Amino acid sequence: MKGRIHSIETCGTVDGPGIRYVIFTQGCLLRCQFCHNPDTWEIGKGNEMTVSELIQDMKSYIPYMKFSGGGVTVSGGEPLLQIDFLIELFKECKKIGIHTTIDSSGGCFSRSPTFLSRLEELMKVTDLILLDLKQINEEKHLKLTGKSNAHILDFANWLSQHQIPVWIRHVLVPGISDNREDLKQLSAFIKTLNNIQKIEVLPYHKLGIYKWETLGIEYPLKDVEPPTKESVEEANQILQEALKKKD
Repeated sequence: MKGRIHSIETCGTVDGPGIRYVIFTQGCLLRCQFCHNPDTWEIGKGNEMTVSELIQDMKSYIPYMKFSGGGVTVSGGEPLLQIDFLIELFKECKKIGIHTTIDSSGGCFSRSPTFLSRLEELMKVTDLILLDLKQINEEKHLKLTGKSNAHILDFANWLSQHQIPVWIRHVLVPGISDNREDLKQLSAFIKTLNNIQKIEVLPYHKLGIYKWETLGIEYPLKDVEPPTKESVEEANQILQEALKKKD
């Protein structure tokens, strides 16, 4: 079983608990305006790697993972585009006691019986989902990513129904995803879910602009500056309301 891999970060600290071996897969259906990895978009590219090659490479980092309560995180791109590869990879991770996490936007979620059967098998060997909810307003989401968010919110509901542990992530982009009413609506939606362990507000940054330039793509948010500390704190306060006990 081979997967198409964009890159690997051996000591990640921001993609799940503890120190993580982070695998960035190739291919994504969304075209987020703030994406810092546009070079992962194209499907069919990347380096082909086998499950055994990845397991062999990550074995030397197991002591760091276990000491810190970490593990392996598969990000992207969109990992679920290579769901069969993930199933085999995570099965092997479980054989050697590695905590498994998927960082997903849910952009390829489908209620088709074939996809759901594979997803259910994958969830049996998945410890945590980092779910990126980029914008609750469908029209704004379409403008921001090029896709509707209907199936993404459906994915969130499916994960809740199946009690899969989830951390919600929201990238705060000034003028795009920091609207107070949108944040309140997002918080209200998250509150309907019963499997959320944590909510993270990720401040927008411009560190990936050079990749857009290298690819010859015009960066749409070149005039947008990172959010202020105050706006990040306000957004965090609004979203954290979702974790308070329901009346």
